[in-house]
Amino acid sequence: MRGHFTKRGSSWYYWAELPPGPDGRRRQKSKGGFATKREAMDAYEELRDSVRSRAYVPSSKRSLGAYLVDEWLPAMRATVRSSTLDHYATQVTSYVVPRMGGVGLQRLGSARLNAFYADLLADGRADGTGGLSPKSVRHVHTMLHKALADAVRWGLLAKNPADAADPPKPARTEMKVWEPAQLRTFLDHVANDRLYAAWMLLVTTGMRRGEVIGLRWSDVDLPNRRVSVVQTLTSVDYKVVVSKPKTARGRRAVALDVATAAALKAHGTLQKRERLARGETWIDSGLVFTREDGAPLHPHRFSEWFVKLAAEAGLPRIRLHDLRHSYATAALAVGIPAKIVSERLGHASIAITLDTYSHVLPSMQVDAAEKVAGLILGTA
Repeated sequence: MRGHFTKRGSSWYYWAELPPGPDGRRRQKSKGGFATKREAMDAYEELRDSVRSRAYVPSSKRSLGAYLVDEWLPAMRATVRSSTLDHYATQVTSYVVPRMGGVGLQRLGSARLNAFYADLLADGRADGTGGLSPKSVRHVHTMLHKALADAVRWGLLAKNPADAADPPKPARTEMKVWEPAQLRTFLDHVANDRLYAAWMLLVTTGMRRGEVIGLRWSDVDLPNRRVSVVQTLTSVDYKVVVSKPKTARGRRAVALDVATAAALKAHGTLQKRERLARGETWIDSGLVFTREDGAPLHPHRFSEWFVKLAAEAGLPRIRLHDLRHSYATAALAVGIPAKIVSERLGHASIAITLDTYSHVLPSMQVDAAEKVAGLILGTA
């Protein structure tokens, strides 16, 4: 990199010939206002070092909003699931752009981000009824952190200001689960529901909602009592969308107990009768669990149906997703190894399982201490 220095009035300036840009065009940079030539030379050396270390980023007037809307979100379309993209877009348009869209991307600092998070906590709801929860604000931070990290990778920022930001830490809420007896009560109550097999699958495997309603008959192996999770159903703009599991471990085979396999078989017989009754109006989605006309179940309506059935059964109110927590808690409590539970749940790592269900581990520790000591001391 070449440069030269000159004096204008009482100030010194440097001119630098930078390496060609990505488009091959010539690039130059100048800066003045230095009191001495030595100061101008030091600034030039700092620029040269940053260019050599590839840390130099050309100045730009690009705003944060323009970067997110015009560059980052379109790039994410090919790299993330449609539901994730929809989530990102909602955060950008509802929270970031209205409050920080005009801030220059290269002028954004961690202090500005912290002020933004405080603003969302105080008055962040789109309907103007108050602030967002710490968990929601942290989700916005996670999105911004990724977007700004991508800006660094793409040569638009020298460093990620979100690295030094301090998003709120959401309070850990107490997990709500049903005891095994309550799970039995629920299954007894829904025994005649046309989606009984779906409820059985949720209760006895810990599968996610989207995995169950996205299950295809081609993924079911009844002779070997096994189902394969290869796709999920989710909702984007309230439209049902097929997507892939979030992680590689989410794509898995799940063993079934005899009763759940029998429920699936009976459901298959029921669906064949429904298909014959509908004739040419039947919608052949290939899915195991559908509406009466064969169309996919809507995830939100499926959850609403669960809440209604649970209330009818007189059970404590929990979310549909809490059936998954109920299964995992019960499995760990009866001594199923955490690694097996993690594999059945499709967690990305066993660490997630151990962290999520740490409330079960103390009682397991006591039980393990007694059993191992009894084995060693001969008192078992």
